[in-house]
Amino acid sequence: MGCICSKLFLWRRPRHEELQEEQPKQFSWDKRREGLRKEDYIIKDQKDATLGRVPGTVNGQQFLVQNCENCNIYVFDHSAAINIDDCVNCNFFLGPIKSSVFIRDCKNCKFILSCQQFRTRDCNKIDIFLCCNTQPIIEASSGMRFGCYQYFYPELADHFKSAGVTVFNNNWGNIHDFTQDPDEQHFSNLPEDAKIEDFLSIPLAEEFSKMNISLDVSKSVVPKTHGNRRKPSDESTLVVFFNDGSCSARAFSFINAMRSSHQECTLIQTKEVELKPEDAQRVFNTDSYNNIVQQGAVIGMEYNGDDCVETCKTEALNFMKGSVGLVFVSQSQSEAEKQIEDFYNFADMQMAV
Repeated sequence: MGCICSKLFLWRRPRHEELQEEQPKQFSWDKRREGLRKEDYIIKDQKDATLGRVPGTVNGQQFLVQNCENCNIYVFDHSAAINIDDCVNCNFFLGPIKSSVFIRDCKNCKFILSCQQFRTRDCNKIDIFLCCNTQPIIEASSGMRFGCYQYFYPELADHFKSAGVTVFNNNWGNIHDFTQDPDEQHFSNLPEDAKIEDFLSIPLAEEFSKMNISLDVSKSVVPKTHGNRRKPSDESTLVVFFNDGSCSARAFSFINAMRSSHQECTLIQTKEVELKPEDAQRVFNTDSYNNIVQQGAVIGMEYNGDDCVETCKTEALNFMKGSVGLVFVSQSQSEAEKQIEDFYNFADMQMAV
């Protein structure tokens, strides 16, 4: 993730310098577009309130939240970037963010959010259900707990596409701490069985009453992954869906089928990347997939669990009956170990370019 780190500060600066260099110099509303009002894209100085924005009201603009206390704040739309400053005891849902979310000087807050880049500074006791396409960054922050993003409302998938946030490239557990302390761990994972509804409830306010929100894991726009927690088993396997125009839909159907029928198998991680023929040959140790990888990005999944290699092979065969799509599954545990390493090492290098 060297390219990300090179754009962020590796040393501590005075607060006024941080604001000058790290905040955008010009906001969307400064362009004075007709009908664009600054107050529509700011929530500030609120206390003991439930408020936010519904689909179509932010529509890719920048957004700010400042100086709120004991509030539930929902942004059900995609945005360009979001800054959140000086909030205490607040709960947030933030729709997909095209570039970065920067959370500063916040305490005892809970978040559900998706973004390209994530960063906190001077925060304490923050719980986050996260989907982030790059490595999340924390600095001068403590008591940070992370879990995998889970959420659904009908417009959400389109909001992800509009923001360019990929649901399969979720680095929620791969945290980088700029201010590491040998005597204190500043971040950890949320409990594996943590439920969204225990952290942020579905809003009951009238303005959100038609949102049709669901917290059902099987409906989530982002697949739930195990992340960097200790794997349940010594056996893993690689499953790869090749691009045929409906690759994403087939991958989700497979994930749901595995969750429903094979709970002994755990989805560890997913990645969506483009492979060149030479990359495919290195990962799969055959030239059989060299042509098909040129049709577009592939979706790779690591499953883990006792006998998961045979389980995934059987499920893939059943799943692909009557389908013209192509799926790869490791044929043995020994092959799977190398294929997983090669695929995800390649994916991580691509993410860092």
